[in-house]
Amino acid sequence: MDGGTGPGSWLLMTVGDNRQHGGNAGYDDQVDVYYTWDSTVPNHANVRPGDRIALWDKDRLLGISVVEEITQETKEKLLFKCPACAMAGIKARKNKSPLYKCYKCGAEFDVPTSQSVIVTEYRSRHDAAWTSLDNLLRGPDLRSLCESPRSQLSMRAMRWDDFRAAIAAKGADRAVERVDHRHPDLFFPQGHRLEIVRVRRGQRQFREHLLARQGESCAFTGGAPARALEAGHLYSYAQLGVHHEHGGLLLRRDIHRLFDDGWLAVDPTTLRVDVADPLARYPQYSKLEGRRLRAELGDSQVTWLSRHWSEHRTG
Repeated sequence: MDGGTGPGSWLLMTVGDNRQHGGNAGYDDQVDVYYTWDSTVPNHANVRPGDRIALWDKDRLLGISVVEEITQETKEKLLFKCPACAMAGIKARKNKSPLYKCYKCGAEFDVPTSQSVIVTEYRSRHDAAWTSLDNLLRGPDLRSLCESPRSQLSMRAMRWDDFRAAIAAKGADRAVERVDHRHPDLFFPQGHRLEIVRVRRGQRQFREHLLARQGESCAFTGGAPARALEAGHLYSYAQLGVHHEHGGLLLRRDIHRLFDDGWLAVDPTTLRVDVADPLARYPQYSKLEGRRLRAELGDSQVTWLSRHWSEHRTG
């Protein structure tokens, strides 16, 4: 974690129902919206609003953001322990019998002992600045960027400057810039913080609105299954914190990331795609050069594309 009074930096592990700690049943996470943990987890009280976070699933980077707020709730939790040594270092196995193995004493068993405890559950929201960077860095790279590379903790302090350099080396430095530019003051005035939470909860409706208007089609590449399409903002959602009805296009996931980083842009005078030089060696992207968009655009969408063009091509 960065020293001084500045924001901290964390690598947070999330693998859905399979994320376990201390023999518990896992945590409820939605990777692009919120992260959940409790007071049984090391570093549970060290993460704060304004801290920068990178989420991963043990194998690869998923994305980065900034913690907007953290809520707390007292809950009853069921912990599972080894019947032989009473330690919580157990985990259910998928393809072996007995079902459980204790990684402390080596005992194997089908039914663990259980204990009910009172914990503080924490949930952090980070959706306003969320930027997907799926698979940009692999697990070993991420571990090496932690302050304790051999740590097995689910919440690990990171060396953010080194992480930023690793992302920049992959050509996605603008993604980190967006996170770095989220000023901490945005997270503390209550009215603004609540507004960010309220409007971001409309992300699903925003996507459904675009699907209804544009169909199952990426604006850059054409037809694609709905599962592969994301609601791409033509402006910086992290800065404005609102969903403009005519401020988005459906984009294939990879196209969405490249558009956000400015590697793909649209000339507002011709509505033709411009491909940045680093993509020229990839045929699937270089062939988009000069193509017209596959979506019908309204005036407001052209205006947003013009601002994006100014930022990434003429700014």
